[in-house]
Amino acid sequence: MTRLLILLLLSLTSISAIAHGMSAEDQARILNANNFEYMHLGATHMLTGYDHLLFLFGVIFFLTNFRDVLKVITAFTIGHSITLIFATLLTIKANYYLIDAVIALTVCYKAFDNLDGFKKYLQMSSPNLTLMVFIFGLIHGFGLSTRLQQLPLGDNGLILKILSFNMGVEIGQVLALSVMLIVLIGWRKKDSFQRFSNVSNVALMIAGGLLFLMQLHGYQHTQYADDFPLNEDDHYHLHQDLQKQVLPLLPEPKKINLNPHSTLVIPAKNPADKSAENLGTQLNKHSHDGEQFHSH
Repeated sequence: MTRLLILLLLSLTSISAIAHGMSAEDQARILNANNFEYMHLGATHMLTGYDHLLFLFGVIFFLTNFRDVLKVITAFTIGHSITLIFATLLTIKANYYLIDAVIALTVCYKAFDNLDGFKKYLQMSSPNLTLMVFIFGLIHGFGLSTRLQQLPLGDNGLILKILSFNMGVEIGQVLALSVMLIVLIGWRKKDSFQRFSNVSNVALMIAGGLLFLMQLHGYQHTQYADDFPLNEDDHYHLHQDLQKQVLPLLPEPKKINLNPHSTLVIPAKNPADKSAENLGTQLNKHSHDGEQFHSH
């Protein structure tokens, strides 16, 4: 179990700051998507939402009564459904890095509560669990809304699209919770649960802290881009990556002036032309002086 927790922490350090954002592929696929596809997107978004899953794991960690589990999960569902639906309908937006940073703090809060931190360090009883889960559900729902609003939703059938996405989120949540409950029920029967429950929640708090720092780092990059300058070579490769992403959308050849001495010609991608598959290899070699070509 200890090794598993260490692997979890190490893996979190490699997760990008937008751990479960809407990718360019999602945005392109959703242009002509039906309601089932919105539902599928909502489910996969929840199942890849590390912050949401960690929070839910912390919430049910010590709950053994099915009625208690149902009560807190219902409170969470109502909370995140309210903000997901209405924030999206009213186009209420916020910087998603900051919202996800707050969500990461909810993970830390629940781990602190599980460690009996309120009594040990604050000499007070823990706040009502159902109420706090509902409040945090509102925050998580706002985070889901900021992601959903990254998609080209349009105005046609908007309400049904939002409801379909929310339904998918609920399906993903039920699937994730089912696995968590099976694992916890089996683990509680073993002696290691008592020995490692505190270690698990310390790891949960550290994971939330790492996610918090990663989101703040992402926010700094978006709001203070000038403080993170790229050197010339990095800048070139950044343009390379961007061009590879937009190649399928290019209707005709484009020319990119890399510097006064060199020009990169990118042909339009023809699905029938298999030579396009070698385009990435061709682009690996480049020149900064117009004469000497090299690759990295």
